[in-house]
Amino acid sequence: MDGLNQANLRFDEICEGMTLAQFSDGFSYGTDAVLLAAFADVRAGSRGCELGTGTGIVPILMFRHKKCSHITALEIQPEYAALAAQNAANCGFSDRIKVIEGDLKDDSLLKQIGELDFVVSNPPYMKTSTGYLNENPKKLIARHEIHCDIRDVCRGASKLLRHGGEFFVIYRPDRLPDLICALRENSLEPKLIVPVSAGEGKPPVLILCRAKKHGGAEMKLAAPFIIETPDGQPSRAMRQVYDSGRMEISVRK
Repeated sequence: MDGLNQANLRFDEICEGMTLAQFSDGFSYGTDAVLLAAFADVRAGSRGCELGTGTGIVPILMFRHKKCSHITALEIQPEYAALAAQNAANCGFSDRIKVIEGDLKDDSLLKQIGELDFVVSNPPYMKTSTGYLNENPKKLIARHEIHCDIRDVCRGASKLLRHGGEFFVIYRPDRLPDLICALRENSLEPKLIVPVSAGEGKPPVLILCRAKKHGGAEMKLAAPFIIETPDGQPSRAMRQVYDSGRMEISVRK
């Protein structure tokens, strides 16, 4: 890979015939990225953006299963922007995934990207005052609010979205109040929240949220999405996510 240290890369198969390069000493994608890609229920032909793409795994997974037309992948770390662009090319999506190195707080850059149908983000979850501050800067920036916080992410999403456009985000349940406040401060109305639990009867470890720009004040809370069976195997719903890139969500009508 041009401009990337081959010795510092590892290659992981994300599905049959598709491999993702990741930094050996960097932040690796996890279940949260897989869930976000499946949760983002976007329309055929729609155009969107991911704020903080990392390795580019979310748009790659989305294009594997969905029919949106184009995703701009914004990334502040130069080495990750280069990696994401190469991953998109290696997976055959370079014509539909445009990686841009830049800051989501840069209004002039957001204006250049234009008005979009959807935005997705797997933002840093942890405040700099909490958690273990990993000495590796790649991991530190990915996990902690070093370059941006949830208000910055929601503000960027709102600036990119057209009226009625949708924002899909995955976050920590203990920070749900921060997320709701940040959404509403930026004209993004939460419409659906899905708690994600490791197993049946266990407390949520993540939350998925869909918000709508200038949407009405009405929200649905889905039944928990269960990741694993009691014996530690992927649940039926999680197997569906892996196989089809779609998420089965149960909401009381």
